Amino acid sequence: MKRVHSDIIQFRGSHYDFGFIQGERLKDSILLPNRRKQRNSSSKSLLINEQQATEMLQSFAPKIWEEITGLADSLEWDLHDAIREFGGYYLEYVRSGCSIFTGSDFMVRNYDSAPQGYEGRFALYQPTDGGYATIGPTMQITGRTDGLNEKGLAMGYNFINRRNSEDGFICNMIGRLILENCASIEEAIDLLKDIPHRRSFSYVLLDRTGKSVVVEASPRSVVVRESSVSTNHFELLTEENRYQTDDSRRREETMLAYQNMADAYSAFRLLNDSDQGVFSKKYTTASGTLHTASYFPHSLEVGFAIGPDRLPLMFDFGRWLQGERLYAKRINGKIDTHLPFVHMAEM
Repeated sequence: MKRVHSDIIQFRGSHYDFGFIQGERLKDSILLPNRRKQRNSSSKSLLINEQQATEMLQSFAPKIWEEITGLADSLEWDLHDAIREFGGYYLEYVRSGCSIFTGSDFMVRNYDSAPQGYEGRFALYQPTDGGYATIGPTMQITGRTDGLNEKGLAMGYNFINRRNSEDGFICNMIGRLILENCASIEEAIDLLKDIPHRRSFSYVLLDRTGKSVVVEASPRSVVVRESSVSTNHFELLTEENRYQTDDSRRREETMLAYQNMADAYSAFRLLNDSDQGVFSKKYTTASGTLHTASYFPHSLEVGFAIGPDRLPLMFDFGRWLQGERLYAKRINGKIDTHLPFVHMAEM
């Protein structure tokens, strides 16, 4: 078992200042040098059209653009490199797993992917220049893999397919935009229908109404269905699915069997316990469970665990929003893999 951690980042202030302070912290981190090595060794370069990406960011994510500018200034990078690294537009994304289970007042989510891409950052951010406060794990610094905002909107996503991609934003940036700009499921659906999608993903949304929906989004179409369970296949846009969906359907059936009787804690145990059939150890195929998170729209609490068979570390996001500082610095866990984590070991 390998010891793994996520650093907890807290900030209140403007997006530019948030980007700048993150850049200051990243200067001494091995995360960005490792990412550079991964990019150089990849057969698929992360090329972008800088003008197009800039226009899309300034149109759909003007505040994130300011955060990227702050990162660039702090790191002393040119904007092209900063957009490519942090912009979440027109980038490659490795395939992943993921399972999501919702009740009327909770969302539990397994994030399944490759250790080499997990950056180990958990952010609480309260902007002072527009946008809702958010809490959740980061991806590519500016993006979010899942999370909760101050209005009680919870979000997680599931990978579907890399085939037939088009120019557009990738999942983690879309997740950030949902959390920072949407107060309800309806607003999030409108954003998902408006924004260009790079890949096919399902976005699971839960708000304080107790309603849970799965938004099936591809570069070609966006449709909505109500459901309490989501894995890695579409139910409506079936033409977008991968050829192999057996494991996705198996995890879905396991969770569906519990949908009418699970409370938040038992749902967390269903996804986090290694003997329940949902937690995945397939790290070599980029689909092993890295964290299990639980989000509570009404109480604004969050539970988070790295690795299997663990009790979640609980965060009271509501109290943090009122000005109370969180004193924890890291979330610790253990994962059974020999593969390196990009934020912990030189690659």
